[in-house]
Amino acid sequence: MKFTLDWLKQHLDTDASIDVIAEKLTDVGLEIEAVTDRGAALKDIRVAHIIEAGQHPDADRLKLCKVDTGDKVIQVVCGAPNARTGIKVALAQPGAIIPIDGSKLKPGKIRGVESQGMMCSTRELCLGEDHDGIIELPENAEIGAQVASVLGADDPILEIGLTPNRPDCTGVRGVARDLAAAGLGTLKADPRQEAVVGAFDSPIGVTISTDITQNAAAPVFYGRYIRGVKNGESPDWLKARLESIDLRPISALVDITNLVTHDLGRPLHVFDADKLAGDINVRYATNGEKIAALDNKEYALSDTMVVIADQAKALGIGGIIGGEETGCLAETTNVFVECALFDPISVAKTGRKLQINSDARYRFERGVDPQSVIWGMEVATHLITEICGGEVSHVVKAGEVPNPRNSFDLRIDRILELGGVAVDADRAIEILKSLGFEVSGSASVITAIAPTWRPDVVGEADLVEEVLRIVGYDKIPTVPLERETSLPVPALTPFQKRVGLTRRVLAARGMYETVTWAFTDSRWAKLFTDLKLGLFLANPISSDLDVMRPNALINLIAAVGRNQSRGFADLSLFEVGPEFFGDQPGDQRLVAAGLRAGATTPRSWTGSRRDVDLFDAKADAEALLEALGTAAANVQVNVDGAPQWYHPGRSAALQLGPKNVLGYFGELHPKVLKALGVKGRVMAFELFIKNVPSPKKKGTGRPALNASSFQSVERDFAFLLDVDVKSDAIVKAARSVDRNLITDVTIFDLYAGKGIEDGKKSIAFSITLQPTKATLTEEEIDAVSKKVVAAVEKATGGALRA
Repeated sequence: MKFTLDWLKQHLDTDASIDVIAEKLTDVGLEIEAVTDRGAALKDIRVAHIIEAGQHPDADRLKLCKVDTGDKVIQVVCGAPNARTGIKVALAQPGAIIPIDGSKLKPGKIRGVESQGMMCSTRELCLGEDHDGIIELPENAEIGAQVASVLGADDPILEIGLTPNRPDCTGVRGVARDLAAAGLGTLKADPRQEAVVGAFDSPIGVTISTDITQNAAAPVFYGRYIRGVKNGESPDWLKARLESIDLRPISALVDITNLVTHDLGRPLHVFDADKLAGDINVRYATNGEKIAALDNKEYALSDTMVVIADQAKALGIGGIIGGEETGCLAETTNVFVECALFDPISVAKTGRKLQINSDARYRFERGVDPQSVIWGMEVATHLITEICGGEVSHVVKAGEVPNPRNSFDLRIDRILELGGVAVDADRAIEILKSLGFEVSGSASVITAIAPTWRPDVVGEADLVEEVLRIVGYDKIPTVPLERETSLPVPALTPFQKRVGLTRRVLAARGMYETVTWAFTDSRWAKLFTDLKLGLFLANPISSDLDVMRPNALINLIAAVGRNQSRGFADLSLFEVGPEFFGDQPGDQRLVAAGLRAGATTPRSWTGSRRDVDLFDAKADAEALLEALGTAAANVQVNVDGAPQWYHPGRSAALQLGPKNVLGYFGELHPKVLKALGVKGRVMAFELFIKNVPSPKKKGTGRPALNASSFQSVERDFAFLLDVDVKSDAIVKAARSVDRNLITDVTIFDLYAGKGIEDGKKSIAFSITLQPTKATLTEEEIDAVSKKVVAAVEKATGGALRA
């Protein structure tokens, strides 16, 4: 919401400075987003007078001008067609900053002739879009004066961040009302709201269809015929106001409707009456009905959308935008003015469906003052007749103007209880009256009737808020919360700390964290589980996001597909977030999900590049388990436990015992990848953080480093085994021989083929012996080796290869 200080003062009688006004606006809840001093940007641009405009000696389209700056006469080369002797112009001299691009003007030569300045257009000064010629200033403008003051462009612009619950402040007058209530001046009367007496009956009538009335989609419609108008260029003051808020002046009739919209928060529309086919009817559109709107686009309508129509076709979309065919042009002489009320929900639905954002929609979907139908017509009539002339008809009406008069009791002591500030009854009454409330009662309880322009006031707490924001939120004392214990409560729970650790560990492994929607496409979700009815969304934001995600991998896989289509093949993504199983409070769990696709490293001359495999996903999961306090060596790998979205035979479950599933890892099923548009192989893991046991509590200090001063010893073994024997059986059997002495067991070779009988395989592994008391002798090493061989033979049924 933008407006200038001078515009504000048309409604507010105040001597307050711009800084005081800006601070007070924030105090009353209308937060200032920007204050723009336009005069500062134009401080280097001065009024000058062209004494003589002659032809450039070497260019037909350039003129050589002698320009009086007030201090001296300089020579300026100009290509503007309207540069001529005798006019006063906006001159920038060398060293001046040109507002349009922030560049500093330098003297130069144009076609061999020196130019000592530049005469500016409105576009170059950011005062409009006209760049066909230079600005022509009034004849009485003082030479050497700042152009900003001459053009009225030294008026600062204020911009506030308006919240949706303040429809009364979508117009400048509403802002002025709040400032007056806060003691920053007096709200002026608006003589434009006085009734205009019509001279004849309108030849165009208005009706509202029965179904519209029944649904209250358009409760009331006022219209007025004005004949004999002259639709020319708007006066300078009107154009200046619109340009100050970045609106382009079009014509007087159109500019008037834009002015009233932003000045009073009352959208209007003006039809060219000679283009109407009979009376106006407010009705629902028919399915497929089309309208060419004022934004130069054609829209296909549906039967839930309100339109303003004549007897032939739809002329405008109710509360949103008018039609192009009946718009006012320079030759318009007779007009029909519309001032109506439309249901906020209906306007919002239509605007969202058609994707139209207009100033009218912005106001109607927040709630326009119902009484503005009456005075809005009078304001429009005053402005049109003053600027464009014409003779006005009697007002034609359809429907009844709503008059909501919501009454609420305010217990004065509730101001202190809810807001923390003691305010006496007289002060509270004064504030509410200044905001437009009708107040009765006194002392402990007062009754306030909300004005029609405040649909956001719906109870006693809202009345407390109104009093508090005018008194000032800065008056609320700072009171520390009482602690229930002598020690502060930790900001994060142990589980929250584990979630943060999960993110850091996976990021440290070179994976990129993603944050995707908590919902997904039901077509994809059905590949992972049978969907319960409670998972479907009643009002999805998109048709392909219609169900709560039953698995966190779904959106990650889709992200891989999108990246592949854009040429990014090597991916490492993870997400820590919820997945859902139903609509009950316990039907969700937090999961750390990640996947890798493509190659492990970029291409290199060393030839070290390889495609990712399931062991990369396993390594990610095991690293996370170790960080969370669970030794990966204690976790069982169940090759038959992975769900159906993983590739059978290339995936497994991670378990602690038969029932506690910690997660899954492996290659994703090709069927799933194809359905989500992913090419190639993708490795993934899922870890259910709550299923991972928390480590036993220990002291806060680190344990002493127990480093051995004795040489470690490695011994290699190769066993002949059945092909179905799992490698972790070897690792666990070897470790079990002496957990203190054997510190590591590593498998380093797998072979099957020539020299190995069918149904068999050869696995080679290495053990590391780390003594802590004395260097191991050969006899001690041999003894341990024999125990390792015996343990592995017993656990696997294999035999040591010769």
